[in-house]
Amino acid sequence: MSDSIKHECGIAFIRLLKPLSFYQEKYGTSLYGLNKLYLLMEKQHNRGQDGAGIATIKLDIKPGNRYISRYRSMEKNAVQDIFSYVMKKFADVEKQNPELLSDPAWLKEHVSFTGEVLLGHLRYGTHGKNSIEACHPFLRQNNWMTRNLVIAGNFNMTNVDELLQQLYDLGQHPKERSDTVTVLEKIGHFLDDENQLLFDNFKREGYDNNEISQLIGNHLNVGKILQKSAKTWDGGYTIAGIFGHGDAFVLRDPAGIRPAYYYQDDEIVVAASERPALQTAFNIKIGQVKEIQPGHALIIKKDGTVTEEIFREPVEKKACSFERIYFSRGSDADIYKERKKLGQLLTARILDRVNHDLENTVFSYIPNTAEVAFYGLVEGLHDYNKNKQRDALIHSRNNLTNEELDRILKISPRVEKLAIKDVKMRTFITQDADRSDMVAHVYDTTYGLVRRDIDTIVALDDSIVRGTTLKQSILRIFDRLGPVKIIIVSSAPQIRYPDCYGIDMSRMGEFVAFDAAIQLLKERGMAHVIEGVYAKCLAQAHVPKEEVINHVKEIYAPFSPEEISAKIAAIITPKEISAKVEVIYQSLESLHDACPNHLGDWYFSGNYPTPGGNKVVNRAFMNWKEGNNDRAYL
Repeated sequence: MSDSIKHECGIAFIRLLKPLSFYQEKYGTSLYGLNKLYLLMEKQHNRGQDGAGIATIKLDIKPGNRYISRYRSMEKNAVQDIFSYVMKKFADVEKQNPELLSDPAWLKEHVSFTGEVLLGHLRYGTHGKNSIEACHPFLRQNNWMTRNLVIAGNFNMTNVDELLQQLYDLGQHPKERSDTVTVLEKIGHFLDDENQLLFDNFKREGYDNNEISQLIGNHLNVGKILQKSAKTWDGGYTIAGIFGHGDAFVLRDPAGIRPAYYYQDDEIVVAASERPALQTAFNIKIGQVKEIQPGHALIIKKDGTVTEEIFREPVEKKACSFERIYFSRGSDADIYKERKKLGQLLTARILDRVNHDLENTVFSYIPNTAEVAFYGLVEGLHDYNKNKQRDALIHSRNNLTNEELDRILKISPRVEKLAIKDVKMRTFITQDADRSDMVAHVYDTTYGLVRRDIDTIVALDDSIVRGTTLKQSILRIFDRLGPVKIIIVSSAPQIRYPDCYGIDMSRMGEFVAFDAAIQLLKERGMAHVIEGVYAKCLAQAHVPKEEVINHVKEIYAPFSPEEISAKIAAIITPKEISAKVEVIYQSLESLHDACPNHLGDWYFSGNYPTPGGNKVVNRAFMNWKEGNNDRAYL
């Protein structure tokens, strides 16, 4: 993606189902869980570079001993920083008394993070606080073991104000207005209720307090707690949590917006945001990894019982399509195929735009995440070329000369790497003009591959959000090569609407497609449409989210996708370049064809999977109209 955006966070969860001594005997280390947690987090480092955190819980610890450990970091290499901190504790043990490092019982009693339940989180901040307090896991602490709660997640709620009001109505006083706090306190409230209900029941039956503590841990109904907690959540979420005594869960929103995968055998239960991380860390086959179903929670009781239970009635699945286009690592077998198909499905439109002229067209891509889609495009080009060569040979078979044969066989797509992303440069220059000049050199190009005033450059990007990097850097460096035309191709459709489920795309004014539509409305004397949409959004500002309509669709309605693409090309073209610039976007139909199981396309279509999405998009438009730079949700 030429325009870098921050996006979904990542989770890593491990529950060891055997005593630590089992892993010491079988794998030669009591740190098996920590080692695997490190692997799971490293294999998902693409999901968060603003911070990370881990928490562990020790099972069956005697009162008076610490059983919850947590450490968070905002260092540049946060995962390495966390595990350096943790592993130093074991390095000190090895230095002072090496044989104790092979004694799991001693380690569990004396060294923090030696637990059976482990939770890791990688954070990508959106517009929230970028501080250590914003890093997961979050803790809700209590002297009653079964009332302690640890959570970490990949989520955004659209209705935080509503959820906060519910907490106020309960008499609570949350410490801040954020979706993380509301989720933590919601679950915590119903965890307290369940604890109190069980306590009262067992008390009436004549058990003493020490016995009751054990009984509560055995009888907590995790599914019921989650059902009550999530009843009014509106958003996309995968949330993992652990209760202090050892019960744990990983839950996924009813539309399956955010990804969640798990694997279990008789030794472990593990969950993560990405399937390849599980495959690599545990050396398992793709078929052994399961997807947590929408509206379901994977529940692991302290006794090791594992179930997948419904906590919210599933709705039509709208799994995030951007996961497939860009966010998730392309090492997933299905994602790799889908990205290739996204490129392949663009072949015909690109060939039409260059008049099927392979001899005078250079095909390239904008590194690094568009590479797999580019492979698909190249396959499509070669398929077209083979068919063209076959037809030419059949047509000329009766009078085919050696020269004509050589000419036919010589034609082949010219595939080159033109854009090179340099190591990130830093500048201490503060003047805007000078800084823009530095930004223009983030990318460089390969010289000598394009014939000046003859060739057309076709460059594939996986998506175009703002178009800033294209305008400030890529188009300028391509123009230095002297092409007659530059065609930028997006393997994703036009990004028209903000996200409210965890991606850093929340302001209307940052979308070049929106800018293009607004400019077209003004140029064609249709500015009244803008005012009309604003009035409709204002009228629905205080309507319940379930009744809100996405009125921003009316901004785009007068224009075809091709008209908007043409205007985008004009917007992103630097004034000083000589080449003509054109833009081609993926169609929604082709996106659905390539990614049939991930139809969450609200950024492109405006069809939000939850009612809160419509409220957010209208609020985002009003913010833009009023010159308010805030995001449209908490």
